[in-house]
Parts: sequence; structure tokens; C-alpha cells
Amino acid sequence: MKKTKMILGLSLVAISGLILVAADHIDAPATMSGDALDITDVYAFQGQNANNLVFAVNTQGLLSPNATGAATFKDNVMVEINIDNNGDNVEDLVIQAIKRDDKMYFFGPVAPGTTGTSSTVKTAAASGSVTISQYGATALTAEQNGMKFFAGPRDDPFFFDLGQFQAILGGTATGFKNPGTDTFAGTNVMSIVVEVPKSMLGSSSTVGVWAETKKKQ
Repeated sequence: MKKTKMILGLSLVAISGLILVAADHIDAPATMSGDALDITDVYAFQGQNANNLVFAVNTQGLLSPNATGAATFKDNVMVEINIDNNGDNVEDLVIQAIKRDDKMYFFGPVAPGTTGTSSTVKTAAASGSVTISQYGATALTAEQNGMKFFAGPRDDPFFFDLGQFQAILGGTATGFKNPGTDTFAGTNVMSIVVEVPKSMLGSSSTVGVWAETKKKQ
């Protein structure tokens, strides 16, 4: 299980194009519990509708085009987006995503049954579902209860010049190139995206956001 955290100010997202992101493309082998559990990136940004906030959680990084077609979400892994809206670094709301057959089912935003590393599925707070998109096919989205949903493979949007970064660390370069070389070009991720009206997230002008993957016990 991996937790990635970032802080998002709702008062700031009115700035056009603002994206906040936390990234970690692969865990050390000793700490990984399977690629379906490995979170590469967490994004939060204002939707095209300024009244909405979009959350995106990407997993299973560094997928080649050949590997992407066989990549799947796992039925026994839940992706949970945690939202702290009172500044105490404890989740007040969660959005849960769970795969069943060819669909991804979403629950929340709703108060969690428990906080921390253990979770219960909030089945009474079902918010919608979407058919999981297939690699190479048209992306499928769904809209229910004022929310929008997507699940499936996507081109990895994260840009990083790993070679130049290593050169900087090794003392053979003093800074990044412009333009640099995108180390992740041509690789894909498995992505879960949910767009939520801000009104569902509480009245605070600032929220903390982090994501977890949790395996059924």
C-alpha cells in the first residue's frame, strides 16, 4: 500500500490551468505488493466547469504499449481518494473506486467508516459506475449524480527527464534542459478519474488530498 499526499487550496483553483500533483512512479521491490497497488501520480485540478474539482489517480506505471493491452485493475484492490477539509490531516471524506467485472464502481464523497490504513466500503453511498475503457478503443465516460467518471489506460501525462536528473546528481550538469527529454514518453498508466462538484466537499476554502490503494483482507 502506498499513500501520496498533497494540499489543494480551493480558493486557488480559479487560476486557469492550475494543476497540483504528487508523483512516484514505482516503489522499491521490497515495499511493493503488486503493480496494481502502485500509485504513480495523484492529480487534483479544477474542472472545465469551474464549480467542479477533478481527482485523478494513476497506477501501474511504465506500461509499454504491448503490456497496456493486458493490464487490468484488480477486483481485490480499492483505490481510495482521501479528502481533509478541516486541516487536521485526517480524512473527513473519501471517494472509493472498486472494480467488478468490466466496470469501476464509485462510492462517495462520504465520511469514512474508519480513518487511517483500514477502510470499509461505503456501499450505501454509491455514486455511480463506468465501463472500464479498453486500450486502443474510444474512452468511455459516465455521468451520474452530478459526478463524472472514467477508468482505463491512458498515456502517462507526467513529464520527467531522468537522464538529466541523474547528470545533475552526478555533477556533470548544472540544470535541466529546455526542452528536456521525457523519460516516460511512450509509456502508459491505468487511470481512475472522478469529477465532483465542490459543494460535495464541504465549505472549507482549502482541502488536503491524498490517495491510497488497499487490498481486500
